[in-house]
Amino acid sequence: MISSVRGTRDIVPGQVERWQYVEMTARRVCELYGYTEIRTPIIEREELFTKGTGQTTDIVQKEMYSFTDRGDERVTLRPEATPGVVRAFVEHALEQALVQPKLYSLGPMFRYERPQKGRYRQFHQLNVEVFGVADPSIDAEVMEMAASLIHALGITGSDLVINSVGCPKCRPKFSAALVKALGDDVERLCGDCQRRAKTNPLRIFDCKITADQAIIDALPHSVDYLCVDCRKHFEEVQGYLNRYGQAFAISHRLVRGLDYYTRTTFELVQASLGAQNALLGGGRYDGLVKQLGGPDRAGIGFAAGLERLVLALPENRVMASVPDAFVASFGEDVREEAFIVAKTLRDAGLRTLIDYDRRSAKSQMKRADRAGARYVVIVGGDELARGEVTLKDMTTGEQRAVARDSLLELLKTTEPGQ
Repeated sequence: MISSVRGTRDIVPGQVERWQYVEMTARRVCELYGYTEIRTPIIEREELFTKGTGQTTDIVQKEMYSFTDRGDERVTLRPEATPGVVRAFVEHALEQALVQPKLYSLGPMFRYERPQKGRYRQFHQLNVEVFGVADPSIDAEVMEMAASLIHALGITGSDLVINSVGCPKCRPKFSAALVKALGDDVERLCGDCQRRAKTNPLRIFDCKITADQAIIDALPHSVDYLCVDCRKHFEEVQGYLNRYGQAFAISHRLVRGLDYYTRTTFELVQASLGAQNALLGGGRYDGLVKQLGGPDRAGIGFAAGLERLVLALPENRVMASVPDAFVASFGEDVREEAFIVAKTLRDAGLRTLIDYDRRSAKSQMKRADRAGARYVVIVGGDELARGEVTLKDMTTGEQRAVARDSLLELLKTTEPGQ
Protein backbone atom coordinates (compact mmCIF):
# COMPACT_ATOMS: atom_id res chain seq x y z
CA MET A 1 0.00 0.00 0.00
CA ILE A 2 1.21 3.51 -0.82
CA SER A 3 0.46 5.80 2.13
CA SER A 4 0.13 9.59 2.21
CA VAL A 5 3.27 11.73 2.54
CA ARG A 6 4.32 12.54 6.11
CA GLY A 7 2.83 15.83 7.21
CA THR A 8 -0.18 15.57 4.90
CA ARG A 9 -3.59 14.10 5.55
CA ASP A 10 -6.78 13.03 3.83
CA ILE A 11 -9.97 14.78 4.90
CA VAL A 12 -12.51 12.00 4.57
CA PRO A 13 -16.33 11.87 4.80
CA GLY A 14 -17.33 12.28 8.43
CA GLN A 15 -14.56 14.88 8.82
CA VAL A 16 -15.06 16.99 5.71
CA GLU A 17 -18.43 18.27 6.92
CA ARG A 18 -16.67 20.16 9.74
CA TRP A 19 -14.30 21.70 7.20
CA GLN A 20 -17.18 22.71 4.96
CA TYR A 21 -18.89 24.36 7.93
CA VAL A 22 -15.76 26.35 8.80
CA GLU A 23 -15.25 27.41 5.18
CA MET A 24 -18.92 28.36 4.74
CA THR A 25 -18.88 30.41 7.95
CA ALA A 26 -15.62 32.11 6.97
CA ARG A 27 -17.03 33.12 3.58
CA ARG A 28 -20.21 34.46 5.18
CA VAL A 29 -18.34 36.55 7.78
CA CYS A 30 -15.88 37.91 5.20
CA GLU A 31 -18.70 38.97 2.90
CA LEU A 32 -20.55 40.65 5.78
CA TYR A 33 -17.51 42.91 6.20
CA GLY A 34 -17.27 43.70 2.49
CA TYR A 35 -14.49 41.33 1.43
CA THR A 36 -14.26 39.80 -2.06
CA GLU A 37 -12.69 36.41 -2.74
CA ILE A 38 -9.41 36.13 -4.64
CA ARG A 39 -7.68 32.93 -5.78
CA THR A 40 -3.93 32.92 -6.40
CA PRO A 41 -1.62 30.13 -7.63
CA ILE A 42 -0.21 27.55 -5.25
CA ILE A 43 3.14 27.88 -7.02
CA GLU A 44 4.97 31.22 -7.17
CA ARG A 45 8.45 32.50 -8.00
CA GLU A 46 10.83 31.89 -5.09
CA GLU A 47 11.89 35.55 -4.96
CA LEU A 48 8.35 36.58 -4.06
CA PHE A 49 8.83 35.01 -0.63
CA THR A 50 12.51 35.83 -0.12
CA LYS A 51 11.63 39.49 -0.75
CA GLY A 52 8.15 39.47 0.82
CA THR A 53 8.14 37.03 3.72
CA GLY A 54 11.72 37.93 4.58
CA GLN A 55 15.13 36.36 4.04
CA THR A 56 15.80 36.05 7.78
CA THR A 57 12.54 34.30 8.70
CA ASP A 58 12.39 30.63 9.64
CA ILE A 59 9.93 30.14 6.78
CA VAL A 60 12.46 31.18 4.15
CA GLN A 61 15.52 29.83 5.94
CA LYS A 62 14.19 26.38 6.83
CA GLU A 63 10.64 25.60 5.73
CA MET A 64 9.98 26.45 2.08
CA TYR A 65 9.39 23.82 -0.58
CA SER A 66 11.52 25.38 -3.34
CA PHE A 67 12.95 23.77 -6.44
CA THR A 68 14.24 24.46 -9.93
CA ASP A 69 11.62 23.61 -12.54
CA ARG A 70 12.27 22.23 -16.03
CA GLY A 71 12.50 25.76 -17.37
CA ASP A 72 15.41 26.38 -14.97
CA GLU A 73 13.32 28.79 -12.88
CA ARG A 74 13.30 28.77 -9.08
CA VAL A 75 9.74 28.29 -7.84
CA THR A 76 8.13 27.68 -4.44
CA LEU A 77 4.98 26.06 -3.14
CA ARG A 78 3.45 28.98 -1.27
CA PRO A 79 4.21 28.86 2.48
CA GLU A 80 1.79 31.73 3.13
CA ALA A 81 -0.73 33.71 1.13
CA THR A 82 -0.03 37.41 1.70
CA PRO A 83 2.87 37.91 -0.76
CA GLY A 84 0.88 36.20 -3.51
CA VAL A 85 -2.17 38.36 -2.84
CA VAL A 86 0.01 41.49 -2.82
CA ARG A 87 1.54 40.41 -6.15
CA ALA A 88 -1.94 39.95 -7.63
CA PHE A 89 -3.07 43.30 -6.19
CA VAL A 90 -0.19 45.01 -7.99
CA GLU A 91 -0.17 42.93 -11.19
CA HIS A 92 -3.89 43.36 -11.87
CA ALA A 93 -4.16 46.97 -10.64
CA LEU A 94 -6.89 45.97 -8.19
CA GLU A 95 -6.67 49.34 -6.51
CA GLN A 96 -8.43 50.78 -9.58
CA ALA A 97 -10.69 47.78 -10.16
CA LEU A 98 -12.14 47.62 -6.62
CA VAL A 99 -13.96 50.38 -4.76
CA GLN A 100 -12.48 49.11 -1.51
CA PRO A 101 -9.61 46.59 -1.82
CA LYS A 102 -10.68 44.08 0.84
CA LEU A 103 -9.81 40.52 -0.20
CA TYR A 104 -10.03 37.03 1.29
CA SER A 105 -8.80 33.65 0.13
CA LEU A 106 -8.99 30.01 1.20
CA GLY A 107 -6.50 27.33 0.22
CA PRO A 108 -3.52 25.09 0.98
CA MET A 109 -0.04 26.25 2.06
CA PHE A 110 3.17 24.24 2.39
CA ARG A 111 5.96 24.35 4.98
CA TYR A 112 8.55 21.73 5.80
CA GLU A 113 8.27 21.60 9.60
CA ARG A 114 7.70 18.98 12.25
CA PRO A 115 4.10 17.72 12.10
CA GLN A 116 2.20 18.13 15.37
CA LYS A 117 -1.33 18.57 16.68
CA GLY A 118 -3.23 20.85 14.33
CA ARG A 119 -0.10 21.54 12.25
CA TYR A 120 0.86 19.81 9.01
CA ARG A 121 3.31 20.30 6.15
CA GLN A 122 0.37 20.87 3.85
CA PHE A 123 -2.07 23.02 5.77
CA HIS A 124 -4.98 25.27 4.89
CA GLN A 125 -5.63 28.91 5.65
CA LEU A 126 -8.23 31.61 5.49
CA ASN A 127 -6.42 34.82 4.60
CA VAL A 128 -7.86 38.31 4.91
CA GLU A 129 -6.15 41.38 3.41
CA VAL A 130 -7.01 45.11 3.26
CA PHE A 131 -5.04 47.55 1.12
CA GLY A 132 -4.77 51.31 1.12
CA VAL A 133 -6.12 52.12 4.59
CA ALA A 134 -3.61 53.52 7.09
CA ASP A 135 -6.13 54.68 9.68
CA PRO A 136 -6.07 52.73 12.99
CA SER A 137 -9.81 52.13 12.71
CA ILE A 138 -9.17 49.37 10.16
CA ASP A 139 -6.74 47.64 12.54
CA ALA A 140 -9.50 47.42 15.12
CA GLU A 141 -12.13 46.38 12.57
CA VAL A 142 -9.94 43.55 11.26
CA MET A 143 -9.38 42.28 14.81
CA GLU A 144 -13.06 42.61 15.67
CA MET A 145 -13.93 40.72 12.49
CA ALA A 146 -11.49 37.96 13.45
CA ALA A 147 -13.14 37.70 16.86
CA SER A 148 -16.58 37.65 15.19
CA LEU A 149 -15.48 34.71 13.03
CA ILE A 150 -14.43 32.74 16.10
CA HIS A 151 -17.75 33.57 17.78
CA ALA A 152 -19.73 32.58 14.67
CA LEU A 153 -18.02 29.19 14.71
CA GLY A 154 -19.13 28.63 18.30
CA ILE A 155 -15.55 28.48 19.57
CA THR A 156 -15.28 29.70 23.15
CA GLY A 157 -12.38 30.51 25.47
CA SER A 158 -10.33 32.55 22.99
CA ASP A 159 -8.41 35.71 23.88
CA LEU A 160 -7.20 38.59 21.71
CA VAL A 161 -3.58 39.62 22.30
CA ILE A 162 -2.01 42.62 20.57
CA ASN A 163 1.30 44.46 20.28
CA SER A 164 3.03 47.11 18.18
CA VAL A 165 6.41 46.40 16.60
CA GLY A 166 6.87 49.97 15.41
CA CYS A 167 7.96 51.18 12.00
CA PRO A 168 11.26 51.50 10.07
CA LYS A 169 11.82 54.80 11.86
CA CYS A 170 11.70 53.49 15.44
CA ARG A 171 12.34 49.75 15.10
CA PRO A 172 16.15 50.08 14.70
CA LYS A 173 16.30 51.61 18.19
CA PHE A 174 14.39 48.65 19.58
CA SER A 175 16.63 46.18 17.72
CA ALA A 176 19.72 47.88 19.14
CA ALA A 177 18.20 47.75 22.63
CA LEU A 178 17.61 44.00 22.26
CA VAL A 179 21.23 43.35 21.27
CA LYS A 180 22.49 45.51 24.12
CA ALA A 181 20.20 43.81 26.67
CA LEU A 182 21.34 40.37 25.52
CA GLY A 183 24.99 41.20 26.03
CA ASP A 184 27.01 38.10 26.80
CA ASP A 185 23.78 36.11 27.33
CA VAL A 186 23.52 35.76 23.56
CA GLU A 187 26.10 32.97 23.79
CA ARG A 188 23.73 31.02 26.06
CA LEU A 189 20.98 31.04 23.45
CA CYS A 190 20.42 28.38 20.80
CA GLY A 191 22.33 28.59 17.53
CA ASP A 192 19.31 29.97 15.67
CA CYS A 193 18.92 32.82 18.15
CA GLN A 194 22.62 33.64 17.98
CA ARG A 195 22.21 33.98 14.22
CA ARG A 196 19.00 36.01 14.65
CA ALA A 197 20.77 38.42 17.02
CA LYS A 198 23.12 39.33 14.15
CA THR A 199 20.62 39.40 11.25
CA ASN A 200 17.24 40.41 12.74
CA PRO A 201 17.05 40.57 16.55
CA LEU A 202 13.22 40.68 16.60
CA ARG A 203 13.20 37.09 15.33
CA ILE A 204 14.60 36.01 18.71
CA PHE A 205 11.01 36.25 20.00
CA ASP A 206 10.12 33.39 17.61
CA CYS A 207 12.29 30.98 19.60
CA LYS A 208 10.56 27.86 20.94
CA ILE A 209 13.56 26.43 22.84
CA THR A 210 12.56 26.06 26.51
CA ALA A 211 16.03 26.81 27.86
CA ASP A 212 16.05 30.22 26.08
CA GLN A 213 12.75 31.52 27.41
CA ALA A 214 13.96 33.06 30.69
CA ILE A 215 16.49 35.21 28.81
CA ILE A 216 13.93 36.21 26.17
CA ASP A 217 11.27 37.09 28.77
CA ALA A 218 13.66 39.61 30.34
CA LEU A 219 14.28 41.51 27.08
CA PRO A 220 12.96 45.06 26.49
CA HIS A 221 9.44 45.67 25.15
CA SER A 222 8.83 47.11 21.70
CA VAL A 223 6.10 49.50 22.94
CA ASP A 224 8.72 51.34 25.03
CA TYR A 225 10.63 52.29 21.86
CA LEU A 226 7.77 53.46 19.63
CA CYS A 227 8.09 56.80 17.88
CA VAL A 228 5.41 59.45 18.45
CA ASP A 229 3.38 58.43 15.39
CA CYS A 230 3.48 54.69 16.18
CA ARG A 231 2.57 55.29 19.82
CA LYS A 232 -0.40 57.45 18.77
CA HIS A 233 -1.49 54.80 16.26
CA PHE A 234 -1.32 52.02 18.87
CA GLU A 235 -3.27 54.09 21.41
CA GLU A 236 -5.99 54.79 18.85
CA VAL A 237 -6.22 51.10 17.93
CA GLN A 238 -6.80 50.29 21.60
CA GLY A 239 -9.41 53.04 21.79
CA TYR A 240 -11.38 51.59 18.87
CA LEU A 241 -11.22 48.10 20.39
CA ASN A 242 -12.59 49.48 23.64
CA ARG A 243 -15.44 51.16 21.75
CA TYR A 244 -16.22 47.82 20.07
CA GLY A 245 -16.32 46.23 23.52
CA GLN A 246 -13.59 43.86 22.37
CA ALA A 247 -11.45 42.65 25.27
CA PHE A 248 -7.70 42.39 24.63
CA ALA A 249 -4.35 42.08 26.36
CA ILE A 250 -0.94 43.41 25.31
CA SER A 251 1.66 40.70 24.70
CA HIS A 252 5.15 42.16 24.54
CA ARG A 253 6.54 39.02 22.90
CA LEU A 254 4.09 39.14 19.99
CA VAL A 255 6.17 40.15 16.98
CA ARG A 256 4.86 37.45 14.58
CA GLY A 257 7.22 35.34 12.46
CA LEU A 258 7.32 37.48 9.31
CA ASP A 259 9.64 40.38 8.51
CA TYR A 260 7.07 42.59 6.81
CA TYR A 261 4.98 43.45 9.88
CA THR A 262 4.81 47.09 10.98
CA ARG A 263 3.01 48.60 13.93
CA THR A 264 0.03 46.42 14.93
CA THR A 265 0.39 42.68 15.42
CA PHE A 266 -2.28 40.44 16.95
CA GLU A 267 -3.37 36.88 17.63
CA LEU A 268 -6.49 35.14 18.85
CA VAL A 269 -5.32 32.34 21.12
CA GLN A 270 -6.99 29.44 22.90
CA ALA A 271 -5.17 27.79 25.79
CA SER A 272 -6.75 24.37 25.17
CA LEU A 273 -4.76 24.04 21.92
CA GLY A 274 -1.52 23.64 23.88
CA ALA A 275 1.85 25.19 23.05
CA GLN A 276 0.76 26.07 19.50
CA ASN A 277 -2.26 27.97 20.77
CA ALA A 278 -2.95 30.57 18.06
CA LEU A 279 -6.26 30.20 16.24
CA LEU A 280 -5.30 33.04 13.90
CA GLY A 281 -2.85 35.89 13.72
CA GLY A 282 -1.88 38.88 11.65
CA GLY A 283 -0.95 42.50 11.60
CA ARG A 284 -0.11 45.57 9.58
CA TYR A 285 2.39 45.48 6.68
CA ASP A 286 2.55 49.05 5.38
CA GLY A 287 5.72 48.69 3.29
CA LEU A 288 5.07 45.37 1.60
CA VAL A 289 3.12 46.56 -1.46
CA LYS A 290 5.90 49.00 -2.40
CA GLN A 291 8.57 46.41 -1.61
CA LEU A 292 7.00 44.04 -4.13
CA GLY A 293 6.88 46.61 -6.91
CA GLY A 294 3.59 48.37 -6.30
CA PRO A 295 2.58 51.84 -5.11
CA ASP A 296 3.28 52.88 -1.52
CA ARG A 297 0.08 51.56 0.06
CA ALA A 298 -0.77 50.46 3.58
CA GLY A 299 -1.84 46.89 4.25
CA ILE A 300 -3.23 44.80 7.09
CA GLY A 301 -4.61 41.29 7.38
CA PHE A 302 -4.59 37.96 9.15
CA ALA A 303 -4.35 34.25 8.50
CA ALA A 304 -6.43 31.58 10.26
CA GLY A 305 -5.34 27.97 10.13
CA LEU A 306 -8.33 25.86 9.15
CA GLU A 307 -6.85 22.79 10.87
CA ARG A 308 -6.80 24.76 14.14
CA LEU A 309 -10.34 26.04 13.68
CA VAL A 310 -11.67 22.56 12.89
CA LEU A 311 -9.84 21.21 15.95
CA ALA A 312 -11.37 23.88 18.18
CA LEU A 313 -14.87 23.56 16.70
CA PRO A 314 -17.38 22.13 19.21
CA GLU A 315 -18.25 18.51 18.49
CA ASN A 316 -21.99 19.19 18.32
CA ARG A 317 -21.62 22.15 15.96
CA VAL A 318 -21.86 20.17 12.74
CA MET A 319 -24.09 17.26 11.78
CA ALA A 320 -22.99 14.89 9.05
CA SER A 321 -25.09 15.32 5.92
CA VAL A 322 -27.59 12.54 5.40
CA PRO A 323 -29.71 11.74 2.35
CA ASP A 324 -33.29 12.94 2.25
CA ALA A 325 -34.41 9.78 0.50
CA PHE A 326 -33.29 6.35 -0.61
CA VAL A 327 -35.13 4.95 -3.64
CA ALA A 328 -35.60 1.17 -3.40
CA SER A 329 -36.83 -0.85 -6.37
CA PHE A 330 -38.73 -4.05 -5.59
CA GLY A 331 -38.57 -6.00 -8.82
CA GLU A 332 -36.51 -5.97 -11.99
CA ASP A 333 -39.45 -4.71 -14.03
CA VAL A 334 -39.60 -1.42 -12.07
CA ARG A 335 -35.85 -0.79 -11.84
CA GLU A 336 -35.68 1.76 -14.67
CA GLU A 337 -38.68 3.63 -13.27
CA ALA A 338 -36.91 3.83 -9.88
CA PHE A 339 -34.10 5.81 -11.53
CA ILE A 340 -36.69 8.24 -12.95
CA VAL A 341 -38.12 8.71 -9.45
CA ALA A 342 -34.61 9.38 -8.09
CA LYS A 343 -33.93 11.95 -10.83
CA THR A 344 -37.21 13.71 -10.07
CA LEU A 345 -36.25 14.01 -6.41
CA ARG A 346 -32.77 15.28 -7.23
CA ASP A 347 -34.12 17.83 -9.70
CA ALA A 348 -36.22 19.16 -6.80
CA GLY A 349 -33.13 19.59 -4.63
CA LEU A 350 -33.53 16.48 -2.47
CA ARG A 351 -30.39 14.46 -1.66
CA THR A 352 -31.21 11.03 -3.00
CA LEU A 353 -29.48 7.62 -3.04
CA ILE A 354 -30.51 4.58 -5.04
CA ASP A 355 -29.50 0.92 -5.24
CA TYR A 356 -27.33 0.04 -8.26
CA ASP A 357 -26.54 -3.60 -7.46
CA ARG A 358 -29.95 -5.28 -7.73
CA ARG A 359 -29.96 -6.14 -4.04
CA SER A 360 -32.88 -7.85 -2.38
CA ALA A 361 -35.63 -5.76 -0.81
CA LYS A 362 -34.29 -6.55 2.66
CA SER A 363 -30.72 -5.57 1.72
CA GLN A 364 -31.89 -2.29 0.19
CA MET A 365 -33.75 -1.37 3.39
CA LYS A 366 -30.66 -2.15 5.48
CA ARG A 367 -28.55 -0.01 3.18
CA ALA A 368 -30.98 2.91 3.49
CA ASP A 369 -30.88 2.61 7.27
CA ARG A 370 -27.08 2.50 7.31
CA ALA A 371 -26.94 5.62 5.11
CA GLY A 372 -29.18 7.47 7.58
CA ALA A 373 -31.81 8.24 4.96
CA ARG A 374 -34.80 10.12 6.32
CA TYR A 375 -37.22 8.35 4.01
CA VAL A 376 -37.27 5.31 1.74
CA VAL A 377 -39.27 5.61 -1.46
CA ILE A 378 -40.27 2.08 -2.48
CA VAL A 379 -41.01 1.56 -6.15
CA GLY A 380 -42.96 -1.68 -6.79
CA GLY A 381 -44.98 -3.06 -9.69
CA ASP A 382 -48.38 -2.92 -7.97
CA GLU A 383 -47.79 0.61 -6.72
CA LEU A 384 -46.72 1.85 -10.14
CA ALA A 385 -49.83 0.39 -11.72
CA ARG A 386 -51.87 2.58 -9.35
CA GLY A 387 -49.68 5.66 -9.94
CA GLU A 388 -48.27 5.38 -6.42
CA VAL A 389 -45.09 4.66 -4.47
CA THR A 390 -44.69 3.54 -0.87
CA LEU A 391 -43.08 6.07 1.46
CA LYS A 392 -41.42 4.81 4.64
CA ASP A 393 -40.50 7.21 7.45
CA MET A 394 -37.22 5.81 8.82
CA THR A 395 -37.64 7.64 12.11
CA THR A 396 -41.01 6.11 13.05
CA GLY A 397 -41.04 3.06 10.79
CA GLU A 398 -44.44 4.12 9.46
CA GLN A 399 -45.08 3.55 5.77
CA ARG A 400 -47.94 4.57 3.51
CA ALA A 401 -48.97 4.68 -0.11
CA VAL A 402 -48.45 8.06 -1.76
CA ALA A 403 -49.52 9.30 -5.17
CA ARG A 404 -46.44 9.95 -7.31
CA ASP A 405 -47.57 13.46 -8.21
CA SER A 406 -47.78 14.43 -4.51
CA LEU A 407 -44.51 12.76 -3.41
CA LEU A 408 -42.32 15.82 -3.88
CA GLU A 409 -44.58 18.17 -1.93
CA LEU A 410 -44.90 15.64 0.89
CA LEU A 411 -41.13 15.12 1.18
CA LYS A 412 -40.37 18.84 1.12
CA THR A 413 -43.01 19.85 3.68
CA THR A 414 -42.95 16.98 6.17
CA GLU A 415 -40.24 16.40 8.75
CA PRO A 416 -39.38 12.79 9.61
CA GLY A 417 -41.39 11.58 12.60
CA GLN A 418 -44.42 13.74 11.79
